Amino acid sequence: MTPLKIKQTLLAYCQNFAEERRQKVLKTITNIEESLFEEGKSTAGDKHHTGRAMLQIDRENAGKQLQEAEKLIALAAKIQVVRAGEVVSLGSLVHTETVQYFIGVSAGLISLSGTEYYCVSPSSPIGQLLLGKREGDSYIFRDESHQITAVL
Repeated sequence: MTPLKIKQTLLAYCQNFAEERRQKVLKTITNIEESLFEEGKSTAGDKHHTGRAMLQIDRENAGKQLQEAEKLIALAAKIQVVRAGEVVSLGSLVHTETVQYFIGVSAGLISLSGTEYYCVSPSSPIGQLLLGKREGDSYIFRDESHQITAVL
C-alpha cells in the first residue's frame, strides 16, 4: 500500500469514527427526549420532578458530547493527506522505530496490511510531542526515548 493510500484509509477511518460517535450521541439525545416526554405525562410529585431533573442533566451532558463529536468531524474535515511534508502536522503519517502514528482524530488503533497505526489528535499528549518534529528527531514519551524514522 502506498503512503497516500494508507493516509486516505486512515483518514476515512477517523471520519467514520467521528460520525459514528455523533450518531451514537444523537440516539442518546433522542432517547432522553422521549423519556422526558413520558416523564411529562406523570404527576407523581417529588419523584416526578427528580426524574425530570436527572433527565435534564443527562440531556445537557449529551449536548456537550455532541459538541465534542462535531468538533471531531470538523477536525477530520480539515485533514489533508495529499500533501507530504517534512514537518509533522495535521494529516502526517509518522513512523518511529516501534510505532506508527497518523495525526488526525483520536480514534485509536487500526491495523492495515499487518501494520498497526495509532490515530491521534494533534492536541493529545503524543500529538503535541510530535507536532513540528522532522525525520531523525527524537522525543521522550512515557520515560522512553523514540526517534522519528519517517514523516509522510
